[in-house]
Amino acid sequence: MVAPFQPNQSAKTSRDGTMKLSRRSNPPGPTSAADQDEYFESCAIQEFLGHTQTVRTVAWNSDGSKLASGSVDKTVRLWHPDLPTNSERLTGHTDSVDQLCWSPQSNHLLATASGDKTVRFWDTRNNRCVNVTNTTGENINIAWSGNGETVAVGDKDDQITFIDTRHINGRREFKVKKTYKESAENHEEINEISWSMDCKNFFITTGSGAVKVFDWPSMVFHQEAKAHTANCYCIDFDPKGRYWATGGADALVCLFDYEMIGIRSYDSLHFPVRTLSFTHDGTYLASASEDEHIIITNVLTEQKENQEAFRIPTKAATNSVAWNPKNYLLAYAGDEVNPDKSYVGLK
Repeated sequence: MVAPFQPNQSAKTSRDGTMKLSRRSNPPGPTSAADQDEYFESCAIQEFLGHTQTVRTVAWNSDGSKLASGSVDKTVRLWHPDLPTNSERLTGHTDSVDQLCWSPQSNHLLATASGDKTVRFWDTRNNRCVNVTNTTGENINIAWSGNGETVAVGDKDDQITFIDTRHINGRREFKVKKTYKESAENHEEINEISWSMDCKNFFITTGSGAVKVFDWPSMVFHQEAKAHTANCYCIDFDPKGRYWATGGADALVCLFDYEMIGIRSYDSLHFPVRTLSFTHDGTYLASASEDEHIIITNVLTEQKENQEAFRIPTKAATNSVAWNPKNYLLAYAGDEVNPDKSYVGLK
């Protein structure tokens, strides 16, 4: 895991299970576009080792105190940024853990999606699996609604399963409430999925490069934004509710407002964009691909020369990036190969 910001941090994981984290002392972030270069240059990197194979996904819990990572080694690990030599291992999946997410309303409840055709829910206070929900396909994407009521999981057959996670009569039900699949005549590859910040709309990125927006919870089609000229792979939302961004196979990152109007696009990457993440204040957007660097973009400035704030060098493709929800601390996971997999290290 890598963290480019001191007591704020950033984290990274790799093919051999390496994770990096970076921290920074005060101030807690750049004070202006003019000083962002100096700020990011001063960031340090911590490296954690734990997984034995490629790490597919990283995500912070709601208060930013824990980081979870999922791997091809079929395990989930929980990391505490201030205790880099300790991680907790969650087992139970029988295939790769391709994506995971935390409940926005509970800092201890974690959901993991796997190719074993299950979604597992974990209480990380005791690291116990509290529910296993079976799906019909191999799961590759997962999202939790901002109100904490529903988890959506997408599979390789382009079906989305919606799981009710509300408390009913004092306990969580974890029941499948419905599924969604495009009709044969309108069928498109479904990639990343997400709710809008207010939970009124559900977003699907597609193989045509478009982003489809549905009313929630009816799943009635609302509108479509043509974001990319090729496959649209990923999407993320500004926590302040101003923007949302997409990444595509055309190597572009596109920024939209909530009127579905394209604001600008960024072309700093040369390979298909795999992953995106906004900072907690919505000022910066991290994007990554097979390029051997992660781009940190200032989305608030219109001045071209100040838009690319920093590049974090990597040694291989990056699979997942995730900003801490409270601080300038970035976690990222990739295909970097490290021959020493016997320890969790701090760098």
